[in-house]
Amino acid sequence: MPFTRALPGAGVLRRPHLRSIDVLVAAAVAVFLYGLIRLAPGLDRPFDVGSAPSTVSTDPSNIPYYAARSLLRMFIALAFSVVFTFVYATAAARLRRAEKVLLPVLDILQSVPILGFLSVTVTLFIAMFHGSTLGLEAASIFAIFTSQAWNMTFAFYYALVSQPTELDEAARLMRLTKWERFWKLDVPTGMIPLVWNGMMSFGGGWFFLAASEAISVNNKTYALPGIGAYVATAVEDGELGNVGWAILAMAFMVIGVNFLFWRPLVAWAEKFRLGDTAAAETPRSVTLNVLRRSTIPATIAPPFRLLGRGLDRLTRPFGLAEHPLHRPELRRRAGDVAFTAAVVAVVAFGAYRAAHYIADNTGFGAFPDAFWLGAVTFARVIVILVVGTVIWVPIGVWIGMNPRVSRLAQPVVQLLASFPANFLFPFAIAFFVATHISLNFGGILLMSLGAQWYILFNVIAGASAIPNDLRDSMTIMGVSRRQRWQRLILPAVFPSFVTGGITAAGGAWNASIVSEVVSYNHNTLEATGLGAYIADATTTGNFAGVLVGVIVMSTYVVGLNRLFWRRLYRIAETRYSLT
Repeated sequence: MPFTRALPGAGVLRRPHLRSIDVLVAAAVAVFLYGLIRLAPGLDRPFDVGSAPSTVSTDPSNIPYYAARSLLRMFIALAFSVVFTFVYATAAARLRRAEKVLLPVLDILQSVPILGFLSVTVTLFIAMFHGSTLGLEAASIFAIFTSQAWNMTFAFYYALVSQPTELDEAARLMRLTKWERFWKLDVPTGMIPLVWNGMMSFGGGWFFLAASEAISVNNKTYALPGIGAYVATAVEDGELGNVGWAILAMAFMVIGVNFLFWRPLVAWAEKFRLGDTAAAETPRSVTLNVLRRSTIPATIAPPFRLLGRGLDRLTRPFGLAEHPLHRPELRRRAGDVAFTAAVVAVVAFGAYRAAHYIADNTGFGAFPDAFWLGAVTFARVIVILVVGTVIWVPIGVWIGMNPRVSRLAQPVVQLLASFPANFLFPFAIAFFVATHISLNFGGILLMSLGAQWYILFNVIAGASAIPNDLRDSMTIMGVSRRQRWQRLILPAVFPSFVTGGITAAGGAWNASIVSEVVSYNHNTLEATGLGAYIADATTTGNFAGVLVGVIVMSTYVVGLNRLFWRRLYRIAETRYSLT
């Protein structure tokens, strides 16, 4: 038998074995990049306001392309929402004077209906990108952005202001710069609430896809290629079959995005959970497991790490992440007075210009009618909240307190919460027409389709978080079912219910704009309410009327939050917190 000696370094020079999982990841990246290349030319085509198309083709073969265009808009809006969240929430949490202004402004912004932003920004963006479809694309993306950003910003802000004191002290002892503190402390501690609220906000953006892609402003309709515009055109033409194809495509998109994007993010974010606590059931993701087993992410990571280290060094001269130094009391008060005076001056000027614009166009006599219409819509919101509470709280508790049921039902609930309920409106409208049900009552059902799931989703989360030892104690002591609900279940889920209730109320107000005026097969049904008032004013180009409607709706929403929901939040924190 001949003797052979291995050469030194033979193992080092051996070519790495090509792994099938790396081929899979590389193919997925190639498909993603190819899709971006194919979609990019359609974003910057010549555009003429006078000859712009008001509909899109309803040929089902176009659905894959329309779905890809809609997905691109959704993710671009999500990227802008994340950037806005980081900047705005950090400023509100770290700048004492700015916090007093930024938080109330954010509270008002989240109460403004999405069509209120859209009616103002369409003309602005078209003028900015004159002769290009980028203007309409920007307006559509901005409308989707307004449905995502506010909730994410509030979540990240509360994560920043509730950071443990020991972590803040550690950041200062380690002499971290402000940039280093943001990426090594602020973002990790806020990652879990940011991901979960981003997932809910992304689902809310699906609801307004049709309104943001088929834009009706100033007696003119602009249609962008997308699944939302496809549904709007099919509904207007009475093509229920094509609406059905769009519903299947949307269900596929929602499930695909959750599987390929949100579930991996949720599972990845678990590593940022503070302390020794762990989720009752650790989230898992097949996609994340594939990425972790692949060598491609580790191969492309070094350049980004070098960039991060370079930014750390560049930002060190801008100061350390320490609290502001103590300032003399007189200087601090002078700064507060100057800041308050500047804010009051800006607000007063804006209020004066708005009042002058309303007086010159519609007159202040429009406000009493708008407030009356707001009261009608408010009554519908109350009905939705009451009925949704009675129906979904028991169901949510049953799902949340049974792990086996929860494992099967939660993906279904997430699909229902993310699915744009207005895609189902044509079938409901056909039922209303056949049974002669007025939209004044049927509109409650349409509004509830887009709002009720927030109650169910949050109650499930609250019920699943009830400690097992408390459940076992109730069983050992032989507590009756009624007392168990009174003493344990209802108090435990109350904070989650309040969160779901305020989100459902805001969703119902926004949904009223697309639920109180609906069209099907060239027939328009209209209900009495503030949503119909804003929708009509937007369509006819009555911008003063839009401003009146937005002011009235914001007054109702902010007033309800301050007088009712804030008190319930305080009760939930002081009396019914399990921590």
